[in-house]
Amino acid sequence: MRLSATPPSAQLTRMRRIATGLLILMALTFVAARLLQPRYPWLSFVVAFSEAAMVGALADWFAVTALFRHPLGLPIPHTAIVPNNKDRIGSSVADFLEHNFMTREVLTEELRHIDFAGAAAHWLAEPANSRAVSLQIAHGVPGLMRMMEDRDMAGFLQATLASGLKNVRFAPLLAEVFEVLIADRRHQMLFDHLIGMAADALERNRDFIRQKIHEKSPRWMPRIIDDKLFEKIVGESQNILDEMRQPDSEWRERFHRSAEAFIDRLRTSPEHEARIAGIVAQTLQHPLFRDYTHTVWGNVRERLLADVERPDSRIASQLEKALAGLGAALGRDALVRDKLNGWIRDFSATAISSRRHLIAGLIKRVIQKWDAKTVSDKFESYVGKDLQYIRINGTLVGGLVGLLLHLVSLAL
Repeated sequence: MRLSATPPSAQLTRMRRIATGLLILMALTFVAARLLQPRYPWLSFVVAFSEAAMVGALADWFAVTALFRHPLGLPIPHTAIVPNNKDRIGSSVADFLEHNFMTREVLTEELRHIDFAGAAAHWLAEPANSRAVSLQIAHGVPGLMRMMEDRDMAGFLQATLASGLKNVRFAPLLAEVFEVLIADRRHQMLFDHLIGMAADALERNRDFIRQKIHEKSPRWMPRIIDDKLFEKIVGESQNILDEMRQPDSEWRERFHRSAEAFIDRLRTSPEHEARIAGIVAQTLQHPLFRDYTHTVWGNVRERLLADVERPDSRIASQLEKALAGLGAALGRDALVRDKLNGWIRDFSATAISSRRHLIAGLIKRVIQKWDAKTVSDKFESYVGKDLQYIRINGTLVGGLVGLLLHLVSLAL
């Protein structure tokens, strides 16, 4: 069974009735005890308790009421404190939140215990969730297509792309990519792949190489010598490729040093930057490239629209599998989850803390737009319940103090 939370206004009303009822009870008790005191002298203790309790209850009622309005509607000085100072209170609340809650240190510490990646992984791993997301993405494809086909939007995107590419430094970007590959030793995989390609080409073209050697040798040269020369060339080539395959070969070290030197030139050489930027610009502006991309885009567009309109859309199905696989993979890989969580926490803490003055400004402006009654009602609805406990405690404590004073007076 689902329980609904009691709204703050209802809680305030209930506590206010309890505090007021206690005040009325003390007043009735005082009157009754005072009338019966001549017959029952011991009721003097009840009179002392109830009288002091009424004083405490009235004093605390006045203090609590004065925060939000004028008691009994009388314009007593220093009452209706919240409505009369709403702008100053709004600024104080905003400043307090800005400097005590939205600092990078506080946000980082609070976000440290949240497993963003783990929650996303668990959510995506559920088939219903991954299916829902994939369908939403697939259903958004036609709208995206229409937006990109709009002439004004297309012109804007092309102008934005051209302007953005002018400011992109491709050479340092490539240097960073290559440096990541070198750090993971993936360039050695490329080296092995190139050696494998060379060995395969050498093996598949043995007859061709033999024929070329025979064609280039003098006519008087015996065929057996050509064959010996062929075997020597192919054999040495195979030996060199086998040597290059060794993990500690000099060839592999040379390849590594060449890659590092190339990355350094990409990062520092203006000539490389200018050359790469020129190639990119010429490619994008070439009519053949534009015609080709237009044709490809037309074919892709037709296939995408046809697929997403089908109930058994392959795009939605593949997206669903990809999202579910991503969720499962994230769930298994704790290292990746930790890295993702670190990035999300750093980004969130930086984004919020760097804009905390804007958030504080929003709080100030919103409170300033509220009228005095709205501010008073909102504050009272959330803190008024606890303030009613002050009235209740004041009634009981006041009564106990009155009883104590009565005992002291009798003792004297």
